[in-house]
Formats: sequence, structure tokens, C-alpha cells
Amino acid sequence: MLDKLAKVEARFEEIERQLSAADAAADREKFASLTREHSELVELVAACRERRRVAEQLEEAVTLCEDSDSDIRAMAEVEARALRETLAELDARLQQLLIPRDPLDDRNAILEIRAGTGGAEAGLFAADLLRMYSRYAESQGWKQETLSLSTNALGGIKEAITLLKGRDVYGKLKYEGGVHRVQRVPETEAQGRIHTSACTVAVLAEAEPVDVKIDEKELRVDVFRSSGPGGQSVNTTDSAVRITHVPSGIVVSCQDEKSQHKNKAKAMKILLSRLLDLEQAKRHAEEAADRRAMVGSGDRSERIRTYNFPQGRVTDHRIGLTLYNLAAFIDGDMEEVIVALRNHHQAEALRSQAEVRA
Repeated sequence: MLDKLAKVEARFEEIERQLSAADAAADREKFASLTREHSELVELVAACRERRRVAEQLEEAVTLCEDSDSDIRAMAEVEARALRETLAELDARLQQLLIPRDPLDDRNAILEIRAGTGGAEAGLFAADLLRMYSRYAESQGWKQETLSLSTNALGGIKEAITLLKGRDVYGKLKYEGGVHRVQRVPETEAQGRIHTSACTVAVLAEAEPVDVKIDEKELRVDVFRSSGPGGQSVNTTDSAVRITHVPSGIVVSCQDEKSQHKNKAKAMKILLSRLLDLEQAKRHAEEAADRRAMVGSGDRSERIRTYNFPQGRVTDHRIGLTLYNLAAFIDGDMEEVIVALRNHHQAEALRSQAEVRA
């Protein structure tokens, strides 16, 4: 580990030299790349330097443990024990920081929410989930753009697709994909019985043009008249767009905009991200054959979380975490679970690294 840390620190110092000599206006792309790499290494290098400082202090304390003065020896032994504990904590932290970072973590994310089993109540719960993620996005300072929205007559949601833009969006939300189950008494329930409904959530890293190569011949583009709300011109012109990627069978439709061009652009954005997600899923499946490095299975058919309104609790089944703050959670106070999921994933990755070394 120490050899690897030495190489990381040398690279960090080289980046700092290049940044100090670089002309940001002359080569913006290179400057941005160096800045991004620098920010990714700052925490790791700081921990590395702190470890070196503590190791030097420990060496001095160990030397003083041999001093002829019994009082000095006693103080040195106490200090050495504390420093060894600190050094062990720093080593554990450094092992976490050395886990290869998912290159997609810094990407924007496309959030897809769909009503599942439960009829009208599922649609209302889907609307609650959309609001929950919207509130969380606001707390993180992320920007939000609706790509597609299909509602029902009761104010619920059939399907919502939103683009979230900001720092570490995909990295924070990527474990939200799966089946979200709600247990509560619907407003339409006269007998006061608790119903169980479900929604599916998918989180896709926003694809960049270089991520996925598509042959135009593989696409079938259909235009049709919008059937949803949006104004007179939306409903009277062929502005809605449906794109089918023939090899994968993925179909994306957009009809929210009045412009056929804008609907097509949004549909392509969603399609590219779904194809990137498909490639990622295949890669993860191959990796999982050799090592366990995933939270749950990542399968969207897996029930990942239950929201129990009568008991005011939310339970994440993958990590066995139950919180009794459902009202705040559904209002966007999700950080505790987000952090717990990321920590769990890191712990799994550390175990995998240890198994590989063994």
C-alpha cells in the first residue's frame, strides 16, 4: 500500500506543477482534466501525508519508550498506544480511498420512476417518490429537468423521467434503483385497511456521445400526435417521437414538448443512457462472477426499500437499516441512507480486494 501511496503523491505533485504552469485559456480541455484529477486526489494525498506524520511521531514515541527516565517511558508508552490506534484508523481510511472510483460517479443522472402494482395508489406513491428525490436534489444544489412525465386522473404518476445535473449525482443515487414498496391506508380506502403498493426506480448515468456508438440504421423513429396535456399545438400536430433501438429492443417515447426536434433530442438522451446502463449491467454481471462488489443484486426487480406509513418507518432491505423518520425521509431527508449504502458498497469492495490478495 505504501508504494502505491508514494506513486499517488508523486502524481499529485506533478499535477500541481502542471497546473501552476498551465495556461487555462490556451488549453481549457487539458486544464479542466488536470483540475478534475487534482480534486479526485486531494483527500487521498491529505490522508497519506497525515499517515506519514503520525508514523514519524510513533517512531519518536517508541524511541522514548527506551528512555532511562521511568516517567518519560510511561508517557511515551501511552502516546505510542494512541498513535498506533490512529495509524490503524488512517490505514483503514486509506484502503477505502484507494478503491478505484467508478468513473461514472461524477456524471449527471437520469431518474426514472414508474408506478407498479397497486393501481391508483401506486401512481400516488410514484408522485411522492418524485417529490422526495426532487427535494433531495434541491438540498444538494442540483438542477432538475423533466424529460418525460405521464400522469393519471387522480394526480398520480404513471411514469416520470427527470435529468438531475450537479456534483456526484450518479454516485449518490446509483443505489436507488429497484422496487420501492409502500404500506399505508389509501385516501380512497373507506375501511381503513392498509394497502401495499410498489413503484420501480431506475437511475442511469447520463451518457456522453463517446460512450455509446449507434448506427442510424439500428434506429426506427416514429412520429405521432401527442395525447397528453401541453397546449393546443401539442395535441394537434405530430410532435411526439418514439425511437426504437432495434438490436436491444429498447423503446423511448417523448411528447412533452411542442417541438418534434426537442422531443427527439430528449428521447435520444434517454436512449443513450439506457444503452450505457445495459453495457454497465453486462460488465457488472461479468465481474460478479469473480467477486462480490455490488449492493444487493442491482436488479430492478429486487425489492430494495419499504415505506411503512402506519409505523412511520423506512427500511432498506439490502443493508438491514430501519429509520423511524419516514415523514422527513419522504420530504427529501435521505442523506443517512445514501451514505450508509455507499459505505456498505465500499466495505464489500474492500472485502473483495482482500479476497483477491489472499
